[in-house]
Amino acid sequence: MPGYSSRNRPSFSREQPTGRGAFISTGLYEIPHTTAPRGTIGRALLGIANALRISPNALTLMGFAGVCAVGALIVTHQWVVAGFLYVAFSLADSLDGTLARAQGRQTRFGAFLDSTLDRLAEGVILGALGITFAERGQQWIVAACFIALSASFLVSYTRARSEGLGIDTNKGGLMGRPERLVLTGAGIFMGSLGSVLEAVIVVLAALSLMTMVHRIWHIYRALQPEPASATNQGSPDS
Repeated sequence: MPGYSSRNRPSFSREQPTGRGAFISTGLYEIPHTTAPRGTIGRALLGIANALRISPNALTLMGFAGVCAVGALIVTHQWVVAGFLYVAFSLADSLDGTLARAQGRQTRFGAFLDSTLDRLAEGVILGALGITFAERGQQWIVAACFIALSASFLVSYTRARSEGLGIDTNKGGLMGRPERLVLTGAGIFMGSLGSVLEAVIVVLAALSLMTMVHRIWHIYRALQPEPASATNQGSPDS
């Protein structure tokens, strides 16, 4: 789903792991999850959600419904409106985890639902863009949309799978979810400006592939056995 939100996920420090686990990152994934949003708009939206007694899961579902509406606007080439709504639903969706903590309603299912719909939402947006490019006969950009979507899924999957293997440091790369949202949103907003959107999709596909490979390499390095120390390689002194 648009926006960067999570429930029951650990907070990340700015310290990067050393040795085999070192990675590259833009740092956008380190946005803190505080109980109250720092921005005035965020606080206002949180207050409205609380006043209307909207549950965190309901907010998650509303955000996904909004993404579907943005997809319909993309197919009909309403680029500016789609861009504005994309930003609006990004802000709303980023509050579901904060709302859960503020209401004391954090659940593992809520975190699961949020993550699952995040993946599906990326499919809706890139699928809508692919339909638009197919109508124009731009098959190579349709292929770029498919590559970007597949790579984005694998970027998220490699992180989840590595956490299942006990590797909690696989969060780096140049195109994590927040970066993908920012780049995709900018491309949608400028969809009517020549070939800007096409260039954005190509960049998104290329950097998402690089991030996927980076995370796979990170897992490979992290799972390698540590080399024996020099003191253990030779015969002990008697």
